[in-house]
Amino acid sequence: MSTVALWYTARATGVVSLVLLTIVVALGIASRSGRSAFGLPRFAVALVHRNAALLAVITLVIHITTLLLDSYAKVHVTDLLVPFVGSYRPFWQGLGTVGLELILALVVTGLLRTRMPERLWRGVHWLAYVCWPVAFAHGLGNGTDSGAGWMRAIAGCSALVVVAAVGWRLAPHFTEHSKVRRPLTRASAPALGRTR
Repeated sequence: MSTVALWYTARATGVVSLVLLTIVVALGIASRSGRSAFGLPRFAVALVHRNAALLAVITLVIHITTLLLDSYAKVHVTDLLVPFVGSYRPFWQGLGTVGLELILALVVTGLLRTRMPERLWRGVHWLAYVCWPVAFAHGLGNGTDSGAGWMRAIAGCSALVVVAAVGWRLAPHFTEHSKVRRPLTRASAPALGRTR
């Protein structure tokens, strides 16, 4: 693949990753509410949330791989492991490294969710609230398209979606699905299989 193709692929997948992370955060909050969202039932919201997260990780892997292969970008493996040591805009590139490490923590704990205590998983999952602004700042500070009108529009819409979702999550009337669902008691259980 030519350097130009690598460069355009890296830029495009960076933008797509930001959009997908925005969707993941908004749908993650929506799935916690226990209500349907966007005309979808709760289980579908959770499914779209998971699939968007998977797509975000895939586009992020492509973003990083193309930057590593592109001789013009001059990104090294060390830049992916150690934040703020890159040669090009080290602070903004370092935020990308921090965002990557946060996403890795979310992916690993997501894969191990059934094998770890719910409280620990939930505590680590709160890192998503840190990951999004870090990725957002990385994209605006390090992205070569950050000054373009279309990129500002995407960034502005993404910020509005996340701020609205977080505002809803922090609102006093927000109810988590664990509190919305009624526990299944013996009295409310269906009578299937009863022989008496």
